[in-house]
Amino acid sequence: MRITVVEHEAGAGLGYLADWLELTCDVVRPYLGEEIPERAADGLIVLGGAAAAWEDERNPWQPATRALLRRAVEEGTPTLGICLGAQLLTLALGGAVERGGAGLEVGACEVVALPAAASDRLLSGVPGTATAVQYHQDAMTRLPEGAVPLMTGARYPNQAYRVGERAWAVQFHPEATPEIFTEWTAESGLAAAEELNAGVEAARDALVSTWRPVVQAFAEVVRAG
Repeated sequence: MRITVVEHEAGAGLGYLADWLELTCDVVRPYLGEEIPERAADGLIVLGGAAAAWEDERNPWQPATRALLRRAVEEGTPTLGICLGAQLLTLALGGAVERGGAGLEVGACEVVALPAAASDRLLSGVPGTATAVQYHQDAMTRLPEGAVPLMTGARYPNQAYRVGERAWAVQFHPEATPEIFTEWTAESGLAAAEELNAGVEAARDALVSTWRPVVQAFAEVVRAG
């Protein structure tokens, strides 16, 4: 079984997912000129990145990525969109993504499971309140028709949802290790970088114990075909 992975930039790779998935990942790097495929393999993961989901002039491969996501959902291919990937999935399916009015959400932040998460194939084991790595200022403001909201948060309400039975979007970063997060803040020039880095490092064990089972559950969905 193979998972097609769209990586938007070198600093936003698979991170934890490279080990947790325990499946072969075919990483497509369009920023290096690699072409977005028309169809995914047995599963599809679209990672995060600095561009906005509507900034096609910045990431010229985004229309092809949205088309890939749309087809994956239509064909029932197990799909996971992370941060920018979640926002691209939202746009691909007719939802809305906008610059967030509450500003930058960054660091180790709380996300809250909604009732539908209790029976979800990925998120059923997540406690009522969990810690997740965040780094975004755009928001999914209207979910696609038929989407099932799964997680929420104080700053931005749409933190995770499912479409159909095999496609998920998460606004946060289950893949981000503390080391990856530190690289992001180093590039950002955030005044609170040191404090934010320390918060994510302190949450390391909680991040692994919460999100590894979620990622492994996604791998099981892929294996189930």
